[in-house]
Amino acid sequence: MTESVAVDLDRHVYGAADAPMTLVEYGDFECPYCGAAAPVLRRLIDESDGVVRLVYRHFPLFTVHPFALTAALAAEASGDRFWEMHDLLFAHQSRLTDPDLENYAQMLGLDSVTGESAQPHRPAVEADYRSGVTAGVRGTPTLFADGNLYQGKVELGALRSSLGLRR
Repeated sequence: MTESVAVDLDRHVYGAADAPMTLVEYGDFECPYCGAAAPVLRRLIDESDGVVRLVYRHFPLFTVHPFALTAALAAEASGDRFWEMHDLLFAHQSRLTDPDLENYAQMLGLDSVTGESAQPHRPAVEADYRSGVTAGVRGTPTLFADGNLYQGKVELGALRSSLGLRR
């Protein structure tokens, strides 16, 4: 029998928690398109003057990316250092084996983020994935702006224009 675990789907928020606009990203740490999108999304949030916040949700494409699930679990196991681990994982997408993940954890001063240490975080990753499937996510990165699917390019100008931001 599987135990149901309540998971906060907005647990990874970058930017002002009370920002009037929310951009949700479904991402995969091994996806090169997500890696390219990460600095663009950071800059968008950083330059939005508190108007937009980013919520990251895991959508590991485990049939295509063999290390995506363990990377997602390691990011979850990083706790309040999630965004730092997020950045390390995207900066080193070609190096996501368990020893690599443990090295990143050491760099952040964390205990183990793989194996048994990561397994308690599986329900959170699964909840993110299920919410993506329900929302119609088929690939990564997939973005939703205030609940609406964003279909433009993940480029700063296009995002700003679509969200009605100036700069």
